[in-house]
Amino acid sequence: MTMTGSMSTSWLLSSPSNSLSFLASQKPFPFPSQRSSFPSFLIRSGIRELRERIDSVKNTQKITQAMKLVAAARVRRAQEAVINCRPFTETLVGILYSINHSAQLQDIDFPLSVIRPVKRVALVVVTGDKGLCGGFNNAVIKKANSRIRELKQRGVECVVISVGKKGNSYFSRRDETQVDKCIQGGGVFPTVKEAQVIADDVFSLFLSQEVDKVELVYTKFVSLVKSDPVLHTLLPLSMRGESCDVKGECVDAMEDEMFRLTSKDGKLAVERTKIEVEKPQISPLMQFEQDPVQILDAMMPLYLNSQILRALQESLASELASRMSAMSNATDNAVELKKNLTVAYNRARQAKITGELLEIVAGAEALRES
Repeated sequence: MTMTGSMSTSWLLSSPSNSLSFLASQKPFPFPSQRSSFPSFLIRSGIRELRERIDSVKNTQKITQAMKLVAAARVRRAQEAVINCRPFTETLVGILYSINHSAQLQDIDFPLSVIRPVKRVALVVVTGDKGLCGGFNNAVIKKANSRIRELKQRGVECVVISVGKKGNSYFSRRDETQVDKCIQGGGVFPTVKEAQVIADDVFSLFLSQEVDKVELVYTKFVSLVKSDPVLHTLLPLSMRGESCDVKGECVDAMEDEMFRLTSKDGKLAVERTKIEVEKPQISPLMQFEQDPVQILDAMMPLYLNSQILRALQESLASELASRMSAMSNATDNAVELKKNLTVAYNRARQAKITGELLEIVAGAEALRES
């Protein structure tokens, strides 16, 4: 009995006062048929700190859950806008290219369809206004930077028209990148007015010959779990050959939507396509009262507005889908972390109670021995 009391007393004197140190010295004893639910990492904190961390994780979980629900409600409307907008823009592009092709056959020059030696390219980069959406903004910016480096290697200057707060804050800090204008979204969903502002700037840059080519970089909405950053040539409006620099080398991007990968003799090759997505053929019996140039002048603003509005809608739908996925993962991680913290908290509390009981027993044994 004396040996037992002395052993208990010596153990209490040698043990640290922190209850978590007692927890760290103990090893969990899982059942043979079950795996221990205790996390693989050891959470070293006091009971009060653990309680505060659990409350903090609970609040974070509520925030991420709310953001997930908001994104899920908005992405449905954005997805419908993208699906409804695609047929109109594709049909408009087909008709516009057909009229432009007919005008070229009649040797009618149109300013927006003339291919000039490319000395300067304008990149319209569409990003989001908010964060917490996974790698959405980083993917678009990475795509734009890759295109800028490619153009600079070819000796072609590049100017950026940034759309979205994230892109504005990024490019404004890059002295090596020339920024023409930074545009921020004003509403919850893109509007024609916002697209008109971008289209006017693009139109003036191209007509004044400040730039020889305009490209659009945005995120194309594929599904709720997939979105791809793409590059699309906006101007010049022409299907004659390829855009070349002053040396006669092609400056078109390999991943441009104006191109498609085809297989030739077992090898991948790039061919230029005419963007014919069920392209409507103009009947030979149809006659236009106006001059083709007048028709193109009237349709060009509509073309630019529809293309830019479609890019804004696709980008917004991709952003909301990415945010919904990111917030869903964050909510799941918060649930798992709260579970691990709760287990650590219960173990620490039990260890503290066990230590206090051992102190009481040791004190009683000491009194009994005396």
